[in-house]
Amino acid sequence: MKKGLEKFYDLVDAFESLPTIGKKSAQRLAYHIVMQDNYCGIKIAHSIENAIKSINKCVQCGCMSEHEICEICLDDMRDKSTVCIVQTAKDIFIIEESKQFNGVYFVIEELEAEVLEKLLSFVKTNSVSDILFAITPSLSNDAFILFIEDQLKNYNLNFTKIAQGVPTGVSLENVDILSLAKAIESKVTV
Repeated sequence: MKKGLEKFYDLVDAFESLPTIGKKSAQRLAYHIVMQDNYCGIKIAHSIENAIKSINKCVQCGCMSEHEICEICLDDMRDKSTVCIVQTAKDIFIIEESKQFNGVYFVIEELEAEVLEKLLSFVKTNSVSDILFAITPSLSNDAFILFIEDQLKNYNLNFTKIAQGVPTGVSLENVDILSLAKAIESKVTV
């Protein structure tokens, strides 16, 4: 069936290469764009092209930005003494949606010397006093946190990390053992 429809299947393959898109979803999307809504396809292609050309990393924190410095770093209403360290810029969107954090962010995707130097400069420049780690719990990420803390040990900083444990509304039988263990370890008084 692919013969004579190479361009259609190239589109299916392109969609399927995206995270969380399986073969059936990729086929549905490709069919919709090709057969039902050409304008949608053109709009998506144009938006992708514009985003790729316009979005870069903020030179200060590593967040996504259409400018050299992101809106969060430029916002004078943010508490610049509190920094939330994340591993990807997309984590910032989730934290911002919660409306529970009013500090600034710093993205560390890889532990590289250049990034660590940038973090040290960021801490000095903003007179940082508190660092919150918003990182997915795992043994390797615990080592990641300890390494960063060690790199910043000469500064008078308070280190915290986001709480871990049982998600709201989830039955204990559906919680993994590590999350349950962390929840018991981090129990709170009621």
